[in-house]
Amino acid sequence: MSSPPTAGSYAGQRPELTVLLPCLDEARTVATCVRKAVTALDALGVDHEVVVADNGSTDGSQELAAAAGARVVLVPQRGYGAALRTGIEQARGRYVLMADADDSYALDRPGAFLEALRAGDDLVMGNRFAGGVEQGAMPALHRYLGNPVLSAVGRLFFHIPVRDFHCGMRAFDRDKAVALDLRSTGMEFASELVVKFALAGHRVSEVPTTLSRDGRDRPPHLRSWRDGWRHLRFLLLFSPRWLFLYPGALLALVGALLTARLVVGPVTVGPAVLDVQSLLLASTAVVIGVQALLFAVLSRTYAAGRGMLPPSGRLHRMDHPQALERGIGVGLLLLTAGAVGVLVAVTRWAGDDFGPLDASQSLRLAIPAALALSLGAEVLMASFFVGLLHLDADNAPAARAAGTPTPAELT
Repeated sequence: MSSPPTAGSYAGQRPELTVLLPCLDEARTVATCVRKAVTALDALGVDHEVVVADNGSTDGSQELAAAAGARVVLVPQRGYGAALRTGIEQARGRYVLMADADDSYALDRPGAFLEALRAGDDLVMGNRFAGGVEQGAMPALHRYLGNPVLSAVGRLFFHIPVRDFHCGMRAFDRDKAVALDLRSTGMEFASELVVKFALAGHRVSEVPTTLSRDGRDRPPHLRSWRDGWRHLRFLLLFSPRWLFLYPGALLALVGALLTARLVVGPVTVGPAVLDVQSLLLASTAVVIGVQALLFAVLSRTYAAGRGMLPPSGRLHRMDHPQALERGIGVGLLLLTAGAVGVLVAVTRWAGDDFGPLDASQSLRLAIPAALALSLGAEVLMASFFVGLLHLDADNAPAARAAGTPTPAELT
């Protein structure tokens, strides 16, 4: 396959719009989709091309698409995302309008998408709920559960003003999409595209579109639960804040408050008495919560260093040369506090001639001491790990340019 075209690399004038259709055995509908797009764009006077990114069709889809006026790009790697990634790379237009090749999207009405792009938007999402969903065109599971839930998650996690997160018809600036380094090969590509546009600070908008019953004579490639989970998993992985930071902060705060109170003595709540058993569970909550907070820092640092997420302003302050030393200092302080607690507990035990202990009293000191030791070890190890991630991120560009392995690639 030839190298991806870039702006200014074409023999002729660059078309304004590429209509991109991923295709896998769509012989019944792909030619109709191509003709609809060509007719509509000709009527609008738009300089355009239609690209069909074929994912290994065996039903003659390639020939039918070419005969209808499309340029067919063969994509050997299977997957919805793989087909679209290759199609975007091979697109010649300034803008790309993508839609499914099953004749369910309004390819005969592309004007609203193009107008929004011309007005300065970088990604224009279709909203099928605003434009109209034909009866039977969308399964009830997708319409009333999957799409609303995933769209709500996307708005909450990434502040994206989109109410139909998984509409298959959307348009965007081609060069900006290529610069995002899109990587997904499956259905979650739809989420990656909109999330990365938003994280990069590009303008994202939404226009109404319609959804009709598709023209297939076979089941769709989409698998509701499997692909729904892949979308949700992607959204979680690209938001360490919601995956680790917020749950960890809440768990650590509640655990710390309860630990501090139970160290003083038992607490009566109605008929229940919270004692050292509850103290042990509360301290465990603190450990898990702090571990989640450290995972938030580690995952965000790794993702930013690898170019998967943009740099974080808060984490940027941790790049200070003394950040590693500060983390080590906090870890050592916690370890010291824990060691002092253990020493005091042993001293008290020795005062009782190392005999049987009152669990309610002895554990009230031993558990906080063990908690401090655990947290100190976690913070100490995480600090060194963050330092390693920063070292890898700093060395990666030069190492790749020289053809040598980075520290992460050596392990």
